[in-house]
Amino acid sequence: MTRPRALITGASSGLGRGYALSLAADQYDLVLVARDEARLRELATSIETENGTHAEVVVADLSTRSGIDMVRTVVETSRIDLLINNAGYGLKQGLLDSDAAELEDQDMVLTGAVRELSLAAVKQMRERGRGGLINVSSMAALTTMGQYAASKMSTLVFTEALAGELRGTPVTVTVVLPGFIRTRFHERLGVDRPGPGWIWLSVQQVVTASLRDARRGKVVSIPGASYGLAARIARFVPRSLVRWGSTGFSLSRRDDH
Repeated sequence: MTRPRALITGASSGLGRGYALSLAADQYDLVLVARDEARLRELATSIETENGTHAEVVVADLSTRSGIDMVRTVVETSRIDLLINNAGYGLKQGLLDSDAAELEDQDMVLTGAVRELSLAAVKQMRERGRGGLINVSSMAALTTMGQYAASKMSTLVFTEALAGELRGTPVTVTVVLPGFIRTRFHERLGVDRPGPGWIWLSVQQVVTASLRDARRGKVVSIPGASYGLAARIARFVPRSLVRWGSTGFSLSRRDDH
């Protein structure tokens, strides 16, 4: 039988790499998308050696028109059974201290690329009568912490709207709202990990929970019981308090950055 095939953006590290390893173990063929060709090829070789599945590498910068077009072409011209839009990054400065171009590039990765690739994929899946979409948002979507939060909220609402339009079809649509994950995300920003250790989830915890929820057809996946509770409580918190908490939350910059 033909193996299922998944395309993962931001696959070279962190959560994207976790999805790739988990799906390869489940005998998926993969299309791995990221900017770092060396890491992608190392991951592809490891997957093919250890699992006997095929891993294709696509080097693309999703903040650019050419990068999005490159990946969209793959989606539109080959069979993708599962699309995971995971690529993303944070900015080192707040809104007022970031260049307009930096904010635009970040929003293109977190929102524009997600929208275009999602629509291209689910149209193909609907025609084939099967398929799944996972878009990685963030618990930050429930806050007002800058452009990152704004873009992640856009992805949350977009994915929920898409799920509504695809209700009753064989195509599943899931948006994932991870909290803090033990990856290099904060290291790249040059900040210390905030909060107590218990709030931090492993990559495997998030991958396992979100894939399980997606296979069950759940629209919103919030890995971790404490984060699920926080999301439920957040619905009843006044926006003025959300703004106050978001403004007061700061990531401590390390002296070496």
